[in-house]
Amino acid sequence: MFKVGDMAVYPAQGVGVIEAIEKREFMGNRQTFYVMKIMSNGMKIMIPTNSAESVGLREVIPVEEIPKVYEILKNKDVIIDKQTWNKRYKDYLDKIKTGSVFEIARVLRDLFILKSDKNLSFGERKMMDTAKSLLVKEISIASKLEETKVEQDLRRLLTVQ
Repeated sequence: MFKVGDMAVYPAQGVGVIEAIEKREFMGNRQTFYVMKIMSNGMKIMIPTNSAESVGLREVIPVEEIPKVYEILKNKDVIIDKQTWNKRYKDYLDKIKTGSVFEIARVLRDLFILKSDKNLSFGERKMMDTAKSLLVKEISIASKLEETKVEQDLRRLLTVQ
């Protein structure tokens, strides 16, 4: 699926580059792994190639899909569930863990809307920052734009009335 040098997205960690494909013995079985370096923090992850799809490893979003992400961010006509912050946090975390750029955009939008209505918990503020950084990194790579430009675009989209 991937080759050395390819960019890929690992759920909840973000965009990384496949640095190597290695065979290793693990619990008596010889397996092939992608060695991926996460761009935002330099962390290295080993992902068995035979389960890469099931863990959510995917290609970076095609540039043609970016307008769909922006539409999600612009759409303020959504009802934010007024559940307790810890239940909401768990729901948002589950969405981020899917690795879907569209789900991450929904989390960012919902938290931004919620923030205008009430104070976010520490966990929600941290999650909002995580969602924003995941989106900024992936969109900047897909569109070949500077991260600061993408961040400005997201801020503009989120504040549109």
